Amino acid sequence: MTVVLDSSATLAWCFADERSPAAMAVLDLVVDGHAYVPAPWRYEYANGLLVAERRGRLRTQTRLALLNEFGGLDIRKDAPPRAGHWATLSELASQHGLTIYDASYLELAMRRVLPLATFDGALARAARSSGLRVHG
Repeated sequence: MTVVLDSSATLAWCFADERSPAAMAVLDLVVDGHAYVPAPWRYEYANGLLVAERRGRLRTQTRLALLNEFGGLDIRKDAPPRAGHWATLSELASQHGLTIYDASYLELAMRRVLPLATFDGALARAARSSGLRVHG
């Protein structure tokens, strides 16, 4: 199955205390199919690992290994933004009380008419209210 994958779902795979059946089901979806991500995904994923290291949840070597851990998965970066993209993101963020980053996942899922894989409550609510299926 094809999904739009957000960083909260990806980070859940990295920590034993977050590897729930729902998180592993999302991983299975990506392994069996592929995922689309907006440009911020790579930065959010890397930043999430760095914050975890700073909080003592993982060591530097583990963080660096996890940066490449999912390289074998078919995770496709979405095409560069088109004209009007920023206004759309801003409107979605305002309408749903999201960050621009989270609005980028919502916009991508809406535009491609794909389910959204997220563990972010506000983003999941926004996706459901927009008529999207949510995994997570």
